[in-house]
Amino acid sequence: MDTRPLHRRFGVEIQGVDLRNVTAERHYPEIRALYERHSLLLFKNQEMDPDLHNDFALLFGPLEDRVADAAGTEPRTRPPVPRLSNLEKSGEGTMDAKSLHVLNLIANQYWHTDSTFLRRPALVNAITAYVVPSKGGETEIVSTRAAWQDLPQALKDKAEETVFLHSVLPSRMDTDPRLLELPEVNRYQGQAWRAVWLNPVTGEKALYIANHIYGARGTDWGDARAFAEELITFCTRPEYLYAHRWEPGDVLVWDERATMHRGQPWPYEEERTLASTCASARDCDGLSLVTPADGPIRPEEVLKVA
Repeated sequence: MDTRPLHRRFGVEIQGVDLRNVTAERHYPEIRALYERHSLLLFKNQEMDPDLHNDFALLFGPLEDRVADAAGTEPRTRPPVPRLSNLEKSGEGTMDAKSLHVLNLIANQYWHTDSTFLRRPALVNAITAYVVPSKGGETEIVSTRAAWQDLPQALKDKAEETVFLHSVLPSRMDTDPRLLELPEVNRYQGQAWRAVWLNPVTGEKALYIANHIYGARGTDWGDARAFAEELITFCTRPEYLYAHRWEPGDVLVWDERATMHRGQPWPYEEERTLASTCASARDCDGLSLVTPADGPIRPEEVLKVA
């Protein structure tokens, strides 16, 4: 399987593979090994549709179903593939840049890891591009595994002892408080996760952090947020960053346990349409290792917004 490095510390482009031909027995074992090692994979010139998108993501684990997660029910095996688009539902023209829908997309321009506020956090995001703008709209990705390797020992020791509290609300409040009116924003109570995720396959550690962090267990909320920002600032230095300029047919797959990412602005009068499906982490992926020993989030720890 031919590969090309995307960054000197992480990420490879896998060449000569048609995702329509990937099965659990064919190609996937090699793809999974590269994923565990490099945290970020790129496939070019793919012909994705929702069925193929789900088929591919299912190879990594059960698909994320945010509707079921919020309701506390079992996820559907093949939920609809979410589209990230500013195109009007009618297909005619783009939405106003100040609409809540577009503002919710813009909120993804903060550094984050997907789904840290869900009961079942994401293992992987498989995301593809259908329509891209003439400029802007890149996705920037950083390796929190590479950053962990370079992190000063004092910060490593502190992170090892930290359980962060995560909510989708901070990034939405910082973008526009009106976003709290959206059901897809206000239906999640948040979660507690350890700040370091050990990969059970490679034995390597990575920081498990995001702009979703608003507090830490047993710590003043202001101090916890300051520590989270210190770690995020360290991880997002240029030496840990890969910026992807989308082309139609690109498929990116990143390890949610060992990366953060953010979108970049684009001319919002132009269409940008991506599709994104996450597979949820399981104990075999190290989920039990990031789950705090003293249990899930408590009522008094939930971020409350007036």
